[in-house]
Amino acid sequence: MAAASPQAMIIRVVEPDQARKLKLSTRPASVDALVKIIKEQLEIDIDFDLVYEDPDFDGKLTSLTDIDELPQKAVVHISPSEDSSSIASVQLSDVSSPERLSRWPPGPFPIPTFAFDVELKLRDGNAEFETNGTHLKLARGLKHDILERLASSIYGFKAYPSDKEIAMAAEALVAKHHCLKEAGSETGWNGWKNSIKFKMGNYRNKMRRAGCKEVAVNAGKRSRSNPENASPHSDIKKPTRAEVNYLPNFPKGKNPLSLEDLRKTLVEEVQKTEKNMLLIRKMMDTTFALRRQTIMISCPPVNELMELWPALRIESEVIWIIYL
Repeated sequence: MAAASPQAMIIRVVEPDQARKLKLSTRPASVDALVKIIKEQLEIDIDFDLVYEDPDFDGKLTSLTDIDELPQKAVVHISPSEDSSSIASVQLSDVSSPERLSRWPPGPFPIPTFAFDVELKLRDGNAEFETNGTHLKLARGLKHDILERLASSIYGFKAYPSDKEIAMAAEALVAKHHCLKEAGSETGWNGWKNSIKFKMGNYRNKMRRAGCKEVAVNAGKRSRSNPENASPHSDIKKPTRAEVNYLPNFPKGKNPLSLEDLRKTLVEEVQKTEKNMLLIRKMMDTTFALRRQTIMISCPPVNELMELWPALRIESEVIWIIYL
């Protein structure tokens, strides 16, 4: 039997749910080249970094930055990169709730760019304020445009921001555009805070009429025509901390029937001895909106939910949810 080429490599690729062997006839030219080979041959469709079991340190995991550091027979572990979590989140948002792309920012609220004419007026107003300390006189239409754009930006993070978060947005607004500070106000933005709070209520109503599920679920509360219903401020269904895609709409071109058929296919795939983990992950992503509506509207017991989506018992799916 012929001896293996000195440049040949045998690599054990460890994923969250399985480990696979990969035989290479030659050493890849770089770490990026090895990543590309692993993606193609093992059909992995997310971005990742590689760490390897370093024989110089008793097999302790070490980041792979130089391909020459890798032994001829090596064990590498896939570590989803920082970019892959955000990309996966966007991909998941694309099939569920495109307006919800990230969590509430940890630092100052990012004030959006307004319409061109609004930006011109604010630029001139800021210059005048810096020169003479003169506050910008807001026409009704100008204030409406500012609040509408700001509400849209806030909604991109949360449909139901807290009082503190609304205050953060108001404070960031006057910090960026000094001409909008309120004369005689202790903070300079209390009035803006109240205006944003009311505008968010109006914006949710607009999104509710447009058919947005995460706010439509709270419709039908007490009104003049329905005085027996619960108070509009009671039992509001809204995200808890760290939830992003709370109650998304169905993916484009999908409906409850098509997603239910896909869910049944998913159940069958999970029951197989040789599971196609890539297919399971894609089906879990696609049925995410149906799963959330089942949880939030029907509120089934945990054992019933696990019967509907048995893939939730798979460790890699739990890890994937954490990454998202």
